[in-house]
Formats: sequence, structure tokens, C-alpha cells
Amino acid sequence: MHNEQIIQGCIERNSRAQKNLYDAHAPKMMGVCLRYCKDEEEAKDLLQEGFIKVFDKISTYRGEGSLEGWIKKVFITTALEKLRQKKIVFERLTDENLADVEPGTVDTKLEAKELLKLIQQMPDGYRLVFNMYAIEGFTHPEIAEQLNITIGTSKSQYARARHHLQKVLMMEKI
Repeated sequence: MHNEQIIQGCIERNSRAQKNLYDAHAPKMMGVCLRYCKDEEEAKDLLQEGFIKVFDKISTYRGEGSLEGWIKKVFITTALEKLRQKKIVFERLTDENLADVEPGTVDTKLEAKELLKLIQQMPDGYRLVFNMYAIEGFTHPEIAEQLNITIGTSKSQYARARHHLQKVLMMEKI
């Protein structure tokens, strides 16, 4: 089936078309889910919830940009909605928080699985902003708008996330 057929089939609630769409995109979307969730079980729940939204909203896809990009946006939005419900606490950045790690002191190569595990272990606020900025490519003003926080808070959370990763990586080197 071609994308157009799959999309039309999904609009018509055809289970075969839905399965084709799911099979084609689930592995990559699971990667997105894992970056926003603390563990695999939470990520699986998000994957299911995301595909339900994809199937409900597929008729709004206008063919502008890639289908995968559209699906990814649905998943990111779904992840953000779930995280907003958690009432995430965004910590303030102070000079004291950054005193432990000097820039450039961590020199290590990480496997994707190791990095994912470290990201999953971050506090929610750090993980959310880190994913949006470093991985998804959102700007701090866009993150601030999406999360209803200040640009400074977005920058602070990103700095703290990087600091957190540096500390963990330095501990592993010892």
C-alpha cells in the first residue's frame, strides 16, 4: 500500500490500513516515546495513546511535509499533554548548581541506548526541555510557549539537564 492508500484507509477506519501505518511508524515513534518517558512501560502507554490520536486525526493531514513528520508532531504533542498533567516542577538554575562540573571535562562516547537511559533518568523538567531543544530542535521561545514557562526557565532547564548529564558521565569515568 502507498501512503495515500494507507491514509485513506485509516480515514475509513480500515484495520488493515491502520496496521500498515502502525507497522511502518511504530519503531521510530517508540524511540520518541522512550525519550519523553521514564521507562518502557510508560513509553508503551504513550505509543498506544499516540496512535489512537493519529488514527483520530489522520483526516487533518494535508500532505504538507512528510507523513512521518506529521505523526511525530502528534506524538510530541501527546507526550507534552501527558507531562503537563504531571505538574512538572521546573527548578531554578543557580551558579552553585553548576559549580561541580567544568565545561569540556567530560569526554566520552555513548551508545544510543546508554544516552537514552541517561535521558530517562533525568527529572521530568530537565528531560522535557532537553528533548525538545537538543533532540527535536525547538527554540527556547517555542519551548516556553508550548510549556507555558519563561524563556529563562527553558534555558535553565536545558543547562541543568546538560549539567546533570555531565555529572553522571563524570561519575561513570571514575
